Amino acid sequence: MALRQIRIMGDEKLEKTCRPVTEMTPRTKELIRDMLDTMYDANGVGLAAPQVGILKRIVVIDVGEGPIVLVNPVILETSGEQTGQEGCLSLPGQAGIVTRPNYVKVKACDENMQEFELEGEELLARAICHECDHLDGIMYVRYVEGELFDTSDEDYDEDETEE
Repeated sequence: MALRQIRIMGDEKLEKTCRPVTEMTPRTKELIRDMLDTMYDANGVGLAAPQVGILKRIVVIDVGEGPIVLVNPVILETSGEQTGQEGCLSLPGQAGIVTRPNYVKVKACDENMQEFELEGEELLARAICHECDHLDGIMYVRYVEGELFDTSDEDYDEDETEE
């Protein structure tokens, strides 16, 4: 298990566009394993490579149904709408209200560079959108409706997990 340092908002790596993965190397497979370990250790539901300082188009997600690895993800379709609390491992202790699609269809490669499509609703759709935004240098705070709030406030719903 190798944990990587999670970059915090303001780090220039979080503001850059990531480059596609052209081949799956042992080093990239190690990065994916480290990203999963880091995400689980931080109690997150998603983590993008730039959050650990690597400008590659890789995200990992687990909304409670097992790990999902998306290499070079491209959102193909969205529909519906959901509004709810959203947080980010790169902005610890803060959350905000964000509206995202309720349904997302994404095309990506797995850790063997085999292309597949994935459909997600609700939290999975939110996580896919949130993590794919990271690959283009976009933080969720851009979409926050109103103000960010401290997750240690009494009104914060502790059942919400940071992405």
